[in-house]
Amino acid sequence: MEHGFPKWDELLPDALGLIFKNLSLKEVLTVVPRVCKSWERAVNGPYCWQEIDIEEWSRDSKPQSVEQMLQMLITRSCGSLRKLAVSGLTTDQTILFIANHAQSLQTLRLPRSEIKDAIIEKVAGKLSTLTYLDLSYCINIGAQALEAIGKHCKLITTLRRVMHPLEVIDKLSQNDEALAIATTMPKLKHLEIAYLLVDTSSVIKILENCKQLELLDVRGCWNVNLDERFMKKIPKLKLVGPLIVDCYYKGYCDNCSDNSGSSGYLAWDFVAGDFMDDEILDDYWEDEHPVDDDDDDDVEMWFYDDVDAVDAGYDWPQSP
Repeated sequence: MEHGFPKWDELLPDALGLIFKNLSLKEVLTVVPRVCKSWERAVNGPYCWQEIDIEEWSRDSKPQSVEQMLQMLITRSCGSLRKLAVSGLTTDQTILFIANHAQSLQTLRLPRSEIKDAIIEKVAGKLSTLTYLDLSYCINIGAQALEAIGKHCKLITTLRRVMHPLEVIDKLSQNDEALAIATTMPKLKHLEIAYLLVDTSSVIKILENCKQLELLDVRGCWNVNLDERFMKKIPKLKLVGPLIVDCYYKGYCDNCSDNSGSSGYLAWDFVAGDFMDDEILDDYWEDEHPVDDDDDDDVEMWFYDDVDAVDAGYDWPQSP
């Protein structure tokens, strides 16, 4: 210790964990462990993995690599995992693995995952500590999953169930999802159901039952019409939508195209188990995906790539 300050290699693991949160996932896993033994121990221990956010990285990665990464990082968390954000999960086994290590989990983001009602009903009882849940763009789940979550996860205050218009085009209605939310999640304060196929009556049911609601996002829910007289009864509620000008509005989509960009896979292949050879990590990590530390409490605004387009600046839904 010099001048009263500890050396970097003498910092406590929890302090190092907070510092390493500012680095990219690649740097934490491939660079930090090589600095010194104490930093290597910190990365291999739970303090760096109480919050795991690999959502951006997982969008461009192979499902098998994502699942192997999750198992490694969640195992390192040693039961202290508080936040998990990952996109595009494909197997029930991965959901079960998460649930079995969710004793401290408060925030869970699983957008674009291929999960179904049955697996959610099976694991909901193990997710009782959740306060924040994101099931946006999960097209294979419905009212049954939401009802199971509401019955078992009594602490939930934030729910994101945003859809893409092209993903729900074949559905007649999703009012049953809105009613499941209304009847089982009375403590909600923040609800995003943009582009869900719901009508006015089901949204009113949510407002009547979820009396603590502070923000309701119904952008693109074109069958919802909440008049000013009704909204004056809920002065503390911030309402986003329902009407929005975009290329999915009513019959307007004939003149528009979906500007979804193509995304390739990252060639990061993992060896079995918790041990990964340093050379393998260096050779196969082709791009850096920094951890997204954006504030979860904000309404997420998505934009297409072409900022010079005529409609640039409108809040377009994300590509499926």
